[in-house]
Amino acid sequence: MNQWMDLWAQWLQRPAGLPALQWALLLAVAAMAGYLVQRRIGLPKVVGYTLVGTAAGLMGFRGAVWPLSGTELFVMELAVAVVLFECGGRLPLRWLRHNPMVLLQSLAEALFTGLASYAAMRWLGLAQQASLLLALVAVAASPTVLMRVIADTRAAGAVTERAIVLCTLSSLYVLVLGAAYARLMTGQAQGLGPAIESAALVLGASAAMGAVLALVLRLVLRVMSPLSENTAIAVLALIALCTALAAPLGGSAPLAALLAGMLLKHFYVRPWAWPRQGSSASTLLAMLMFVLVSTIAAQGHWSAAVAGAVLVLVAVRLAAKAVGVALANPGSGASWRQAAWTSGAMSPLSGVALLVASGFVAAAPEAAAPMAEIALPAILLMEVLGAIITTIALYGAGESLKPWTPQMRERAATAEGDGA
Repeated sequence: MNQWMDLWAQWLQRPAGLPALQWALLLAVAAMAGYLVQRRIGLPKVVGYTLVGTAAGLMGFRGAVWPLSGTELFVMELAVAVVLFECGGRLPLRWLRHNPMVLLQSLAEALFTGLASYAAMRWLGLAQQASLLLALVAVAASPTVLMRVIADTRAAGAVTERAIVLCTLSSLYVLVLGAAYARLMTGQAQGLGPAIESAALVLGASAAMGAVLALVLRLVLRVMSPLSENTAIAVLALIALCTALAAPLGGSAPLAALLAGMLLKHFYVRPWAWPRQGSSASTLLAMLMFVLVSTIAAQGHWSAAVAGAVLVLVAVRLAAKAVGVALANPGSGASWRQAAWTSGAMSPLSGVALLVASGFVAAAPEAAAPMAEIALPAILLMEVLGAIITTIALYGAGESLKPWTPQMRERAATAEGDGA
């Protein structure tokens, strides 16, 4: 691919440039692949996006660098921030207050997943610090994959909402702890005290930015219609502004967007449907993010030892999330069957995990290199496999309003016609 593109670069002139041509072609192919995967097989479009990005990465596509920096980092943070803002807007704080077992379920799942992943990596002989970093990455569930699968399957129900809440809370934990630990890796301070102080600084700065963003958005919604396309543009622009300012101010852009969505949901009591124009823009950002994640992850160093470690991490992570959700399920208002499907919907890894892993590598390249060798293939595998497991979970829970295959859709249409 590099040799072929070098020929084009000799005559391709500004203002487009070679990277713009590469990304335009890649996104066009990814969009077609996502459509065909969903139309022909019934799998979510995420699978098609990831397969195209994986193929580009294996062919040597140079449009994405590791660790993330510059435009790639901004796009990734913006895409994750937009999705987490949507998730935060669906996270009812009043419900958590009346049903604290859901919060306990989230804490139990995250803690059990982290401890089990750490123990598994230490059992394989990985260094203590690399095992800890991998454990943090493993805790992260992917709201981006979950929200795309929900949109493709048109799922709604108790399992869907609980999976959104648990994925959102796990992202909150990982973003705070990941950013704090990355800062510790760049300095000389070690120990519990500096770790708590660093986490508090990240959370405080992000919370302050989230509160300002929520306040501004509430003022915007007072004077503009929530269903207007201009409102959607204003919201996306403000989230992008927050993304650009978060790192210089010591916060995390996705975390600030998540907290802004939660605060807006809590104080803006009127129902607010995400405008269609904003949904289209977030879909484009999500597709770009999935292609970027898979392109970068496919460029990792593959070997038999790495493949074995990845399979162990994935298996332990899936089992740990199921056990963690089950531990605090009594009293949470969900049946055991719903708890099992919920843990399956939390299986994907994607943008949040890649952002955290990239922060570790940028902070300490040598110390985080063993972690990245395992984390990148694991993220790539669980972006595809996790999307499939999530689809199975939502259909198994009976919460999808869309038949899986074209044959099932034809049967449903025939049944509706006979009933009429």
